[in-house]
Amino acid sequence: MPKRRRGTQSHRAHHRTPLGPSRGLHRPFEVLVERALAAIPEPFASALDEVAVVIDDEPTLEQLRESGLDDDETLYGLYQGVPRTAWGAGSVPIPNKISLFRLPLEEDFPDPRSLEEEVRLTVIHELAHHLGIDDDRLDELGL
Repeated sequence: MPKRRRGTQSHRAHHRTPLGPSRGLHRPFEVLVERALAAIPEPFASALDEVAVVIDDEPTLEQLRESGLDDDETLYGLYQGVPRTAWGAGSVPIPNKISLFRLPLEEDFPDPRSLEEEVRLTVIHELAHHLGIDDDRLDELGL
């Protein structure tokens, strides 16, 4: 399963935050995600119709384990599903999901401009996995 691994932090309690109206101090994060999604050009933007985008506070222990991460590593985003390049006539469609992890991003990028850029890169990175681009190629592209 593709992963976006960056930063180090201790594990905190896991809470889910739905993508939607902003609340309290976390308002900017939802706005940054909405901006990043809105800025994706066609034909790539249409691929977002096939993927649920959710904001979670941080990855679950299961997501970290499945991604092969050490205890001091975390994820900024995670694509779960079947990439377009793996779809076949006999395939059973399963939901595709991009999770964006707010707390690790906000902790590692306290500057608003840096946070906005990293959210943008993380959205692009995870959407690229849905389009069938693997981590090695994304590294070559600087993503």
